[in-house]
Amino acid sequence: MTANSQPRSSTLVVLFLSLGGLAFAVLQSLVAPALPVIGKDLGASTEDISWVLTAYLLAASVLTPILGRLGDMVGKRRVLLVVLVILAAGTLVAALAPSLPVLIAARALQGAAGAILPLSIGIVRDELPREKVGVVVGLLSAIFGIGAGLGIVAAGPIVDHLSWHWLFWLPLVLIAVALAGVAVGVPESPVRTPGRLDWLGALILSVSLVSLLLAISKGRQWGWTDAKTVTLLIVGALALLVFARTELRVAEPLIDMKLMALRGVWTTNLVGLAFGFAMFGTFLLIPTLLELPAATGHGFGKSVSQAGLFLLPTTLMMLVFGPLSGLLERRYGPRLPLLLGSVAVTAAFALPAVIHDHVWHLLVSGVLTGIGIGLAFAAMSNAIIETVPATQTGEATSVNAIVRTVGGSVGSAVVAAVVASDTTPQGIPTDHAFTVGFWVCAAVAALAIAASLALPPARKRAAEAAAHGVDDLPVEPVDLRK
Repeated sequence: MTANSQPRSSTLVVLFLSLGGLAFAVLQSLVAPALPVIGKDLGASTEDISWVLTAYLLAASVLTPILGRLGDMVGKRRVLLVVLVILAAGTLVAALAPSLPVLIAARALQGAAGAILPLSIGIVRDELPREKVGVVVGLLSAIFGIGAGLGIVAAGPIVDHLSWHWLFWLPLVLIAVALAGVAVGVPESPVRTPGRLDWLGALILSVSLVSLLLAISKGRQWGWTDAKTVTLLIVGALALLVFARTELRVAEPLIDMKLMALRGVWTTNLVGLAFGFAMFGTFLLIPTLLELPAATGHGFGKSVSQAGLFLLPTTLMMLVFGPLSGLLERRYGPRLPLLLGSVAVTAAFALPAVIHDHVWHLLVSGVLTGIGIGLAFAAMSNAIIETVPATQTGEATSVNAIVRTVGGSVGSAVVAAVVASDTTPQGIPTDHAFTVGFWVCAAVAALAIAASLALPPARKRAAEAAAHGVDDLPVEPVDLRK
């Protein structure tokens, strides 16, 4: 904690960081339900309009590790201000966009804000007393899940009563307040890692991520055996291997691969991959099932706006259990909330996989999902903080953010393919398709349980962290396995 940080300023720091994170998370999901309306207004085909999501995803995956590393090097607040300015510019251009190419370019600018969470977590670690870090990180992590849920909830009413342009005007207000707040209310941390940015590593990683995510997001449209899809997957995988070898040889890597190999880091990233998959499975399966006509026998005939409201319990649970995760982490370490969250999300999918005849079955699933995401997202960030040095917080948490993004992309593609693979002659997904989709997500979530159990116990984690220069560990928690 810096010398000029006072209790009141700590509260303001958390408030302004939360607003920036909320704006980014809302923008991440707000557009998806409105794509048909936007496409119709701009005269774009279904395939073309999907680039509004793809451009955002690719920009976020490429820029998050670069900006996270820059934050560690030149100052997290300084880079966060630049990111918020870019996000504001992209959102303003999107609100005014007269054509699809302009909107796609604007969404690419918005994707730069994927670094907000890693930078915010780094600022919290540097500026707040250590005993407060776990709870605040829990709140910030929960806000990203809450924002994604609120985006889906709010999209229908905004488009119905205003226009799709307001999907960007409203978040722009939050961004402006967050930008002003960070500029005047967040001090710059002295914790830095001087050096040069590994541009070669950044280029190779960008090629890998763009190739993999483009193949995953477009594979269903192009065909999974299409030459473009297969070529991109091969290029992405090979580039990832080249990146890993390159980073092990350079003096100042973009991502320290030795750090990523720590048990406390790779297990957490595996949980992040599973949760990214499961979270986007929720956002796809449940609204789709709710919006199917009741005449199908398994749909509920809800409108887009009504279906979005069913995600409110999910977002509320995230708000409650995110900070609670921080409290549990302070007492027991990150493994307990990570494990509890993984169990909750697995149960959230197993329930509708067994039975989803009534709306309350989906509501209970949503509540369990919110509990699980709230607990696990916060615990993931805290587990990484307790494993890596403060000078590499942005780098390590950026990787976790990318992993979740990749998981979300894979989850969206796989679940969409499962649902589309079993339809009626009229093209309507069958009840069996949803059952299989829920079971797939439950199986992936179960992998998070195994990864949580593999997280090192408190004493071993502390010894591992100390060996790598972590000097701000909290008081040793009571751990379920010494």
